[in-house]
Amino acid sequence: MATFNGERFIREQIESILVQLGPEDELIISDDASTDATAAIISQFNDKRIKLFINKSPRSATRNFENALSQASGDLIFLSDQDDIWLPNKINIMFPYLQKYDLVVSNCDFIDENGKSMGESFFISYHSGSGLLKNFIKNTFLGNCMAFRRSLLHKALPFPEELHRATKYLIYQDVWLGLLANSLYKVIFIPEKLSGFRRHSGNASPTEMSTKSPQPFIKKLRGRTLLAIALFKRVFSVI
Repeated sequence: MATFNGERFIREQIESILVQLGPEDELIISDDASTDATAAIISQFNDKRIKLFINKSPRSATRNFENALSQASGDLIFLSDQDDIWLPNKINIMFPYLQKYDLVVSNCDFIDENGKSMGESFFISYHSGSGLLKNFIKNTFLGNCMAFRRSLLHKALPFPEELHRATKYLIYQDVWLGLLANSLYKVIFIPEKLSGFRRHSGNASPTEMSTKSPQPFIKKLRGRTLLAIALFKRVFSVI
């Protein structure tokens, strides 16, 4: 999990995760020099499974997430955002799929600021599904819904410089991990809603590459060009 000034929802998110973890599991949190009470709230849990890393100065959101991933030691990695929630049995439901697939993406429920369901399905709203070209054109990989094997992490890190440059065009780590997995490994989208994606004024759109984005076409093209270069270099360097 990557955090930055997330005091409003961080406690609820962490609580929804910890109840699903075993004694040997870990919750890695990289905090991007928050100026609110985020780090203090995390520390209040006093749980040895939580490993908090605080950046001395702010980084970009992508670099902060990269730092969190670089600290992970487990064989299976579940991504999490600071303001969403995990629904019960998320790990138990995704675990069997991770024995057969390298990346698993679950469906999610849109929730409001109070955690109430808005009655929308991410998969239905954004026509989610696997496919390299499909997700290159319109990304449907959502980080809070993703879990993957460590083998993907080895290929994905360090994040390429092109990805860091592409963040100004609203391209982030979710689509990088998803497309890299689609290029090299087995990917599956499962219909179960296993998390709540919270819609509020402080978060980003879940589909940064969506055709509904207000970005001018030229900016979208520049972002995708950088992403394509990054994928080409990484895929052909590991095959």
